Amino acid sequence: MPVKTYASAVFGIQAITITIEVNISGGTKYHIVGLPDNAVKESMLRVEAAMQSCGLRMPRQKIVVNLAPADIRKEGSAYDLAIAIAILAASGQVAADKLEQYLIMGEVSLDGGLQPVKGALPVSIQARNDGFKGLLIPKQNAREAAIVNDLEVYGIESLREVVAFLEGDTAIEPTIVNTRDEFLRDINNYESDFSEVKGQENIKRALEIAAAGGHNVILIGPPGAGKTMLAKRLPTILPPLNLSEALETTKIHSVAGKLAASDSLMTVRPFRSPHHTISDVALVGGGVNPQPGEISLAHNGVLFLDELPEFKRTVLEVMRQPLEERRVTISRARFTIDYPASFMLVASMNPCICGFHNHPSRECTCGPGMVQKYLGRVSGPLLDRIDLHVEVTPVDFNELSSSRYAEKSAAIRSRVMVAREVQEHRFCDRPDIHCNAQMSPGLVRTICAISEAGQLLLKNAMERLGLSARAYDRILKVSRTIADLAGAEEIGNEHLAEAIHYRSLDRDGWAG
Repeated sequence: MPVKTYASAVFGIQAITITIEVNISGGTKYHIVGLPDNAVKESMLRVEAAMQSCGLRMPRQKIVVNLAPADIRKEGSAYDLAIAIAILAASGQVAADKLEQYLIMGEVSLDGGLQPVKGALPVSIQARNDGFKGLLIPKQNAREAAIVNDLEVYGIESLREVVAFLEGDTAIEPTIVNTRDEFLRDINNYESDFSEVKGQENIKRALEIAAAGGHNVILIGPPGAGKTMLAKRLPTILPPLNLSEALETTKIHSVAGKLAASDSLMTVRPFRSPHHTISDVALVGGGVNPQPGEISLAHNGVLFLDELPEFKRTVLEVMRQPLEERRVTISRARFTIDYPASFMLVASMNPCICGFHNHPSRECTCGPGMVQKYLGRVSGPLLDRIDLHVEVTPVDFNELSSSRYAEKSAAIRSRVMVAREVQEHRFCDRPDIHCNAQMSPGLVRTICAISEAGQLLLKNAMERLGLSARAYDRILKVSRTIADLAGAEEIGNEHLAEAIHYRSLDRDGWAG
């Protein structure tokens, strides 16, 4: 009679329960069916060695292992433990009466120990949704899985321990994590602060606007001007994650295997800074076994691209659609996976190859046309999707050596949160929109209405700078955010003028 255990397969950031059926009959061969990949097929060798190491017996008969539903491809080594328990139950070495109560996941080592698996959080959520009493999972994944309420999560160290637990020979205390306490304890746990940045008040102002409206920003300036230092401190002024955002962000990092054993819940906004040699698949996600890319790992946080023109053109161009739709769709012949990708893009670049174009004290050594050629490495359509173009100038000695008080991130964040609250109220009937940067063109026309004087100001700016229709919308969105920070009901000319000022790369003569 077949014995059933239950495991889980992760697709995107969701999980599907997999039923593992084992039948033992006369014969000598092992068979695994149900669309297993090579890692799953190899599990029989790992399972056999683990059983021998734990003093258990691998049946010398025909063993058929079926992974249902059979039309879904099973990948990875996380099914090892469930297969091993099903074989032991089918051969009478483990009682089968408790198996239907638990979902079992884990990679088995040759000595019977368990190795961690990816996607413990979505697996745990699905186990609760399917009505399982508990989850048996490697101890390294226990805290991550235990943030799900109404599910007993048992951190297991070895195959022998699982057998003893199912037989009732040993009691294992479930791992308990107080999700809300864990969330609130580390919500403001940042190692850096804006108070460490001397001078650059105009750049801080631009980043405050970007944080308040969720806008993308590019910093252009010479080497050593503080572009990277400023960008790394942007998460410290963003509003704290709410619990829903923290869970969604943790799921993505869980699927990618980026959570440490000591982590249970991501409580601060992610900051991802890939090197410029990254491939397009690594950035947006995909591969033979699709995994989330850097833009999904930056979901609800910041994606920082340092030295933007050094990235391959194909890598930058694949970001254009995710920047608009805030998600990534990876399509294969048999399935399609959606990964969320709602992130703030922060890019930095030198103004030219030597880095000193428009420098106040050093002369640019680039030849004629080289500045335009260097800037041309970044396409116009991508720059159109970046709301704020900010020119960063070097900090002089007097500012660097000054002991004058610099504003802390907490003070800037408080203003940002007030502006975000205004936007949450504004979009209360639109659950898919949380900040000004996410407005559709239709909403922009409704919410970002401007006076006749403002229309004339914007018309002159567009004609002089040659701005696109997308840039027109971006200016209106930024001006709405500036007005929100100022507590203004309507967009004034001063708000529009400041928003137009943040289009440095569009200004005539900027590149020589």
